[in-house]
Amino acid sequence: MIKVTNLHKSFGDVKAVRGISFEVRDGEITGLLGPNGAGKTTTLRMLYSLLPPDQGEIRIDGLDPGKDAMAIKRTLGVVPDSRGLYTRMTARENIAYFGTLHGLSHSQIDTRIEALVRTLDMADFIERRTGGFSQGQRVKVAIARAMVHKPQTVILDEPSNGLDVMSTRALRRYILGLKATGHSVVLSTHIMQEVAALCDRIIIISKGEIAADGTAQELLEQSNCDSLEDAFVYLIGTEEGLQA
Repeated sequence: MIKVTNLHKSFGDVKAVRGISFEVRDGEITGLLGPNGAGKTTTLRMLYSLLPPDQGEIRIDGLDPGKDAMAIKRTLGVVPDSRGLYTRMTARENIAYFGTLHGLSHSQIDTRIEALVRTLDMADFIERRTGGFSQGQRVKVAIARAMVHKPQTVILDEPSNGLDVMSTRALRRYILGLKATGHSVVLSTHIMQEVAALCDRIIIISKGEIAADGTAQELLEQSNCDSLEDAFVYLIGTEEGLQA
C-alpha cells in the first residue's frame, strides 16, 4: 500500500508537485495519469526514492522512503520507462544481478528466474544477451528483474510502450495476476484502453495537483462524458492535454 500526504516538489522556481495526496491500496491497480509536465514523473520518482520531496509524507507498506530507502527497495518493484537493461548481459544475468542486489541466495535466484521464465514466456531468449532485443522482450526482462525479490508494491511506468498486440495482451494478463495475488500496483500510462481494461481507480494529475481521483465510472459521471479519453481532457481542463 502507498499513502501520499501533501506532497510538494520544486525545481528552482518551477513547482512541479503542489500538495498532492492519494492512496494506492493492496489488491488494486491504480492508474496514475497526466499530460507531460503535469508532475506525474516527478511523483513517481519520489515514490521510488529517486527524488526527495520538499514537503509532505510518503509511506510505502508503512515505510518512509526518506528514512528507510534500503527497506523500501525490498518491498518495491519498479519498471521504469527507460527499462535500463545491461545490453552485454543475458536476460538471465540481468535478472540474477538484481536478485543478488536484493540479497537473495543463488538457489533463491535460480528458483525465482525459472518461475518468471514460465510466467512471462521467456524461455526462447532467457540465455541471450539483451542487446538487440525487441521492445516486448525488453519489457519482460525489466518486469522479471523488478519482480525477482517478490515485492508487495509494484510501479509500472508506461510498460506497454511499443508493444505489439500479443505482447500487450500478455502484459495485461500478468498485471491482473499481480492484482489477484494481493499486490498493490501503480500503472502510469497514456493509453486509455489500458486504463479501462486494468484500473480499479484512476488518479489524474494536472499542473502538479490532483485533478480527479475515482473509479472509471465516477470520472465519467463527474465529467459527464461518454469515454475516458474525453473525461481525461475535460478533467485536466484543456484540449491540449490530450496531445501532451
